[in-house]
Amino acid sequence: MGVLVSVEGLRAAIDGTAPPVVLDVRWTPGGPPGISEFREGHIPGARYAELDTELAAPPGDGGRHPLPDPAAFGETLRRLGVRHDRPVVVCDRRDSTIAARLWWMLCYHGHPDVRVLDGGYQAWVRAGFPSATGDEPAVEPGDFTVRPGAVPMVTAAEVSGLARNGILLDARAAERYRGEVEPIDPVAGHIPGAVSAPTAENVDAEGRFRPVPELRERFAGLGITPDSEVAAYCGSGVTAAHEVLALRLAGFDAALYVGSWSDWITDPTREVARGADPK
Repeated sequence: MGVLVSVEGLRAAIDGTAPPVVLDVRWTPGGPPGISEFREGHIPGARYAELDTELAAPPGDGGRHPLPDPAAFGETLRRLGVRHDRPVVVCDRRDSTIAARLWWMLCYHGHPDVRVLDGGYQAWVRAGFPSATGDEPAVEPGDFTVRPGAVPMVTAAEVSGLARNGILLDARAAERYRGEVEPIDPVAGHIPGAVSAPTAENVDAEGRFRPVPELRERFAGLGITPDSEVAAYCGSGVTAAHEVLALRLAGFDAALYVGSWSDWITDPTREVARGADPK
């Protein structure tokens, strides 16, 4: 089963006999609510999921975007019409950095057929396909029951060892990794041993994922082999899911550190590194 779907492929699926559930997760840090942008234009039939309140629990010791309670997440998915026997396609504005979070969460909770719309809603509009406005449509509740643990996840207690004996990727911008700037979290720097691998380098100028050979070359250049134990983190576990997705496309399995940097720094005894050197 593929991880991505093109806008042409989604259009054909929507017009088919078993259309997928389309979930829109547009969100901007500190920006206007994503639902407002959704109401201005979205893929017909799409339903909106809110990152801060539906795809994450309240901020705390687990970071800025910890996973929601499984039961609450299951209720959200059923409200959105998600079913066991129906494909799900997730999208965001353009580059899949937010959509990848829901892709990973659905995979982690056991959904068998979930894909990401390559290029997002922007690609849909550029292709000239029709859009809808206003609130999401009324839908029949789904029947999906979450079963956590279907894909790997690591905790703060595990990432230090992985950084020494495997490969830990930091998906944030390089200047945040180096500790030169930190626009969100109270401490700058990176987890000792982590390798800088900015998520932005996974996609092209239009927000579509780079071809698989290019992704393989990129990750091989970071030292990843088929035998490597790999995990990824970012600021709060959102864009790191995009790294995990890109690694999947390239043929590598990777775990997600959901709490990420915002969780790591909640314990003052944990070491912090700065500069370009992973150590």
